[in-house]
Amino acid sequence: MSKTHISSFRSYRRAQQSELITFQTIVYETDLWIAAHKDLSEPVAEYVRQLRGQIQAYAAIFPEFFTSLTPMAASSHAPEIIKRMCAATQLVQVGPMAAVAGTIAQMVAEYFYAQSPDLLVENGGDTFLFSTKDRQVGILSIPDQDLRLCVRVQATEFPCSFCASSAKIGHSLSFGNADVVVVRSQNASLADAAATALANMLQDAQDIELVINKAKSWQDLGVQGLFAQCEGQVGVWGQMELTIL
Repeated sequence: MSKTHISSFRSYRRAQQSELITFQTIVYETDLWIAAHKDLSEPVAEYVRQLRGQIQAYAAIFPEFFTSLTPMAASSHAPEIIKRMCAATQLVQVGPMAAVAGTIAQMVAEYFYAQSPDLLVENGGDTFLFSTKDRQVGILSIPDQDLRLCVRVQATEFPCSFCASSAKIGHSLSFGNADVVVVRSQNASLADAAATALANMLQDAQDIELVINKAKSWQDLGVQGLFAQCEGQVGVWGQMELTIL
């Protein structure tokens, strides 16, 4: 996941899952890191091209889809990826592209799950994971100490998603000043959109309580947990059992 210390070279991409192989798939701006039982890089790339093509085709008809900072309703004939993005972002009142990375991560994981029941898909700090065993999912990298802050997830809690937003790292638009906001949900579209919305609210450390309360208010929507860091202060809520690796 994203953090102040994480470099643009994605130094946070490290795996402790020795029984899985890892590979990277890049299709234009989509940069996936995947851990699975076998190398799925070629079929994953083809599927991502299909998903991106659907987004491009939809935006050709509705150009505001790429630029809107407020929610949009999907047309009745929109492809599944568009419907998921629009539905999630309507719930937390952000623009549809705020959910693109998480949605792609989940749809890739769901599409290839039958070929690898242990499947961890990360897309620029947004993850969706299937697992048959307990895992420790990294949400914060501290390279100068060679440590990672992780969330312990039991096998019975998968599938799940952790999505991050930051004003300090990455190219996504943020109106806040968050070092990082990480949201947990079983719906990666929602986790991604919520992380963006909460990071926009986080202007300084005094806003952490406000952000936590907002996350709590979205619990009925499917938000399960939150980690927020700003100006050296940290706030944690929900299903976020933290551990250090």
